[in-house]
Amino acid sequence: MSSSIASPAPAPGVDLSAAKILLMAVACGVIVANLYYAQTLIDVIGPEIGMSASVAGLITTLTQLGYGLGLFLIVPIADLFENRRIILGSILLTIAGCIGIALSSGPTSFLIASIVTGIGAIGAQVIVPLASHLATPEKQGRVVGTVMSGLLFGIMLARPIASFLAGSVGWRATFILSAVAMGIVAVALLAACPRRTPKGGMHYGEVLASTFAQLVQHRVVRMRAFYQAMMFAAFNLFWTAAPLALIHDFHLSHTGVGAFALAGAGGALIAPVAGWLADRKLTRPASLIGLAGLTIGFLLADWTVAAGSLVGFTIMAVLIDAAVQMSQITGQKLIFSLDPHARGRINAAYVTVMFVIGALGSVIGSATFEAGGWSASAMAGAAIGGMATLGFLLFDRGASVTR
Repeated sequence: MSSSIASPAPAPGVDLSAAKILLMAVACGVIVANLYYAQTLIDVIGPEIGMSASVAGLITTLTQLGYGLGLFLIVPIADLFENRRIILGSILLTIAGCIGIALSSGPTSFLIASIVTGIGAIGAQVIVPLASHLATPEKQGRVVGTVMSGLLFGIMLARPIASFLAGSVGWRATFILSAVAMGIVAVALLAACPRRTPKGGMHYGEVLASTFAQLVQHRVVRMRAFYQAMMFAAFNLFWTAAPLALIHDFHLSHTGVGAFALAGAGGALIAPVAGWLADRKLTRPASLIGLAGLTIGFLLADWTVAAGSLVGFTIMAVLIDAAVQMSQITGQKLIFSLDPHARGRINAAYVTVMFVIGALGSVIGSATFEAGGWSASAMAGAAIGGMATLGFLLFDRGASVTR
């Protein structure tokens, strides 16, 4: 199956308006949030649909598995077909998944709908390289940074929003409201998102085969995927263990944990700054700031919890999230500059590596907290950040210099 050229692609460097950039950022957040709504509602959903506690963990696992499948099977075709069409199709798939979750009457229907929702959520990973394509070169970093801040806000706010809505209108209504929100976003994207039809010229099988060939071909993609996999693992570790620390060490309620997560989401505000630095060819120092900042953030977070400082712990949450975002934005600025015709495949390879390895962070967070409390989790997070920083200092060899 080869692509057909429906309309000419817009010239590189469309000057995106602030409203369109904001729309893309909101779209990313609204789409990706669907991966996380159910995570905080497992104890409510499980008993109602007849799912045992031992099986309830599949809610998260299968949603993430669907997302992983979508990353590999769908995101690369952004190099084949008109991008807006792919995004809108993925949103419709996610809407169907959310409605399926809301209407499910048993574990099987719920889990199938969860997989569908995960697959559809990859639309966010088509929007990011599309924003990179449409931005002028001198603003590319800031545009990607702003759009990525929307994605991170979606990840961070999904859990507290789901908890609030489930307590107010019920967990089924939470997914119906999400479907409505995505429908509104889809209409806005249809009206305002610029079209982009890639050069194409490849078959679907060739595109899939060449996706991970990008890791072999481009050293910078390998290096940045490694850094961000470590950062994402530490991020997942933090947001798995930190709520446990808030409950056990600070005796907060679930509402208090939600407020902490809202405050921590402030780290996403660093994204435009990271993009500004990348646009000024400061990707290498910005990358080092992100990697070292993560390590320092975990060390200080250990100290603040030991000292009983909730304010200090909240500040460290913001610092850790900002460090992850700094690394992400500078990395994507670099990889998107490699080959304009392969950005979909490059992003798919990069995000898949980041996602598969980074997902282990949640397991590490649970295991370390069980073994030694927050201090053990904090030391594990600092060690992960330290490994990434050491790898950067010893082996980067110019891979993080803006070209």
